[in-house]
Amino acid sequence: MPVRQLDESVINRIAAGEVVERPASVVKELVENALDAGARRIEVVTEAGGRRLIRVADDGEGMRREDLVLAVERHATSKLEGDDLLAITTLGFRGEALPSIGAVAHLSITTRHAAEPHAWSITVEGGVKSVAKPAALGVGARVEVRDLFYATPARLKFLKSDRAEGEAVRDVVRRLAMSRPDVAFTLAGEDRAAQTWAGAMPGAVGRLARLADVLGAEFRANAVEVLGGREGLMIEGFAALPTLSRANSLGQYLFVNGRPVRDKLLLGAVRAAYADYLPRDRHPIVALFVALDAREVDVNVHPAKAEVRFRDGGRVRALIVHALGEALSREGRRAATTGGSATIAAFRPDLAPRNWDWRRSPARPAGAGAPRMGGFGPGFAEAAQAAFAVGAPRARLEAAPPAPDLLDCPLGAARAQIHDTYIVAQTRDGIVIVDQHAAHERIVYERMKAALEQSGVARQILLIPEIVELSPAEVERLVARADELCRYGLAIEAFGPGAVAVRETPSLLGEIDAGALVRDLAEHMAEWDEALPLERRLMHVAATLSCHGSVRAGRRLKPEEMNALLREMEETPNSGQCNHGRPTYVELKLADVERLFGRRG
Repeated sequence: MPVRQLDESVINRIAAGEVVERPASVVKELVENALDAGARRIEVVTEAGGRRLIRVADDGEGMRREDLVLAVERHATSKLEGDDLLAITTLGFRGEALPSIGAVAHLSITTRHAAEPHAWSITVEGGVKSVAKPAALGVGARVEVRDLFYATPARLKFLKSDRAEGEAVRDVVRRLAMSRPDVAFTLAGEDRAAQTWAGAMPGAVGRLARLADVLGAEFRANAVEVLGGREGLMIEGFAALPTLSRANSLGQYLFVNGRPVRDKLLLGAVRAAYADYLPRDRHPIVALFVALDAREVDVNVHPAKAEVRFRDGGRVRALIVHALGEALSREGRRAATTGGSATIAAFRPDLAPRNWDWRRSPARPAGAGAPRMGGFGPGFAEAAQAAFAVGAPRARLEAAPPAPDLLDCPLGAARAQIHDTYIVAQTRDGIVIVDQHAAHERIVYERMKAALEQSGVARQILLIPEIVELSPAEVERLVARADELCRYGLAIEAFGPGAVAVRETPSLLGEIDAGALVRDLAEHMAEWDEALPLERRLMHVAATLSCHGSVRAGRRLKPEEMNALLREMEETPNSGQCNHGRPTYVELKLADVERLFGRRG
C-alpha cells in the first residue's frame, strides 16, 4: 500500500482519540483553559453525563477575535511563550484540545476580551470551522460542546452510562476545585442538583475550607496539616488521621504545580508514609500539593497529563514521606472523631451524623453486621445492652473516687474494666473508652522500634526450644528471613523439612505463644512481594511481634495497671491508633452523654 498524506479532518479525529476519551476529558480541558485565563468564577453544566451537552462559562480575560480564530487551529497555543517545552507553567494547551473536540462534536466558543467592544463567536462542527461573528457576552468565555462523538459514532459504544460519565465529570471538577480554592466553582445539569463551592481565602485556612467543602466535614475534623520543603521543592496540604481510612486509594488527591495527577511515585510515597499506621488493605485520605520549578518535572509524558515525570523522583518521594511522617507523628496521639460519632450512634441512631455509615466506622469490628435494636427501647444497640445489662458478670467497677490529678490527664483516670477488654476512664469533661489490646499493641511496637534504633532488641533464651510444625514452603520462607527476624529478637532455625525451632524470643514481649507467633509470621510472609523494601518487611515483623506481645483482650487488669496503661499511651508516639489503623480509644464529651439522656438538645 503506498504512503499517503492524511486529510486534516482525519488527523484531527486521531488527535481527538488521544485527548478526548470521554466527557470528563472535555470538561478537564475546558476548565483548565478557564483557570489559565485567570477566571475567578467557573460554571460547568452538563446533560446526559456530558454526552449531549457540556457548557463551561468563566469570567477570565477572554480572547480577541484573532486569538479566537487561531485557538481552533492545531498546534496553536497561548500557553507557551517560547520553544522550551519544559517551561510550562500553565495547565494545558488551548490549541491542542479545542480542534480535537471540534473534530468529534459540535463546538461553539463565544468570548470577549476587555479590549474588544463586543464578543466574538465561532463554531466548529466535525472539524469544519466557521468564520468569527460578533456576539453578545461579558468579559470572559462560554464554550459549548454538543453531541459529543457524533462524528465518530463508534466511540459512543465505549462510553459508560450517563450516571457513570456524570460522576467522572464531577470527580474532575472536584479535583480542580481542590487545586484552586480561590476560584468559585458551580457544577449543574439536568441530571444533578447544582453544587457550588464558593471562593475561599488564601493560605492553609482557605485550603482546608475548600477541602472540607469537597471532601466533607469528617475530613476537616480529622485532618492534620502537612508542610515541608527544601531546595525549591515544597509540599503542602492535609492528611487524615490513620483511623479515618478507606478500602481503596480513591481518597488520595495529588497535585503537581496545581495540576491534578495520579502518579505512581507520589502514590507510593503516600503509602510508605502510612506504612507504620495502616495495614495493606486500608488506604489513607490525603490532599497533597507539590510545587517545584517547571523544568524539574515533565508534564507531557501522558496525553491527558494525568502522570508526570520528575527529574529527581527520589528527592520528591523522600520529602513527601518525611513531611507526612512528621505531621502524623505530631498528631499521633489523636484518635479520629468518627469513633465518638459511631459510639453515640450505637446508643441513639437518631443522633448519628447524616453522613455516618456504620459500614465504614473504624470503631466497628471487622465482619460485624448492621446495628440491630434490642429490647431496652428505641436507641439501644445490642452491644450496649450486653455490656451494661444488670448482672453482667464481666463489668468490674472501681468504687474508690479517682485521684483529682489523674482527672486532668488527657486520658483521665481509670474507673472500670468492661468485659476484661475495655478500660473506661473519666476525665474532667467526659469519658474515654480504651481498647486495652490495641493500645498496648501500639506501645510495644513503638518500644521495639526505639530499641532497634538504639542497641537492638534484647532477647531471652528459651530453656527448651519450642518446635513449631509448618509446611515445607512455610519453613523455607521463615528460614530465608531468619536474619531479619533475628534483628527483632526472634531466633529460629530449621528443624527438619517440616518444622522450625524457636530458640530465642524478644525479652520485652515477656511470655508469649511462640508457636502462634511463628505461624502468623509465616502466613504474612506469603503475601510479601520480593520487591518489598527491607524496611517495610521489618515493620511487618515488628507489627506482628507487638500484636502477640501485647495485653490480650480478656485479661483482667488491676486499677493501677489500667492507669499505668493510660499514662503510657499519653507518652507513646502514635498512640491514637494501633498498628492496623484502628482507634485505640474513643472519647465522649459530657455534652454527648447528656444528649443521650435528653439533658441537652
